[in-house]
Amino acid sequence: MATQTPIQRQAAAKRAAATRKRNAAKRSATATKASGRRTRGAASGAARNARSNARSTARAAGTTTASAADTAAKAADAAGTRLGAAARNAQRALLIPVGALAAAGEAVRRTAETYADPGRRARQFDRFERRGAKALVWGQRSSARRTR
Repeated sequence: MATQTPIQRQAAAKRAAATRKRNAAKRSATATKASGRRTRGAASGAARNARSNARSTARAAGTTTASAADTAAKAADAAGTRLGAAARNAQRALLIPVGALAAAGEAVRRTAETYADPGRRARQFDRFERRGAKALVWGQRSSARRTR
């Protein structure tokens, strides 16, 4: 597996966190719906236990309301986390060309430094001469092998 850059790692972590939060919001929504069904069921209880039923229904309604608010907050948080992952990818798309330009600028600077100094220029030409001689010998050997 290829090595990840810190930006890629952060974006993957944000996507995973958003998925976990989205799943938690779904579970919370399911629990809230079930709580609402139980509250409605308690409200339709028998008249003989009217006061007790009223208290438990009010308590259940409060719990359902709090649960619904919690579910909405979880869903919003999951959406925000997903947006953060998208922002990391956008940041990466911006940083790649900037890094490429910086690398190209450094290469140009190194080349200018090499050929501006007479000693460095002479050493570089010597390297090119040796490399050319080696390539020529390699080509001749390769050609000789093909003709055999």
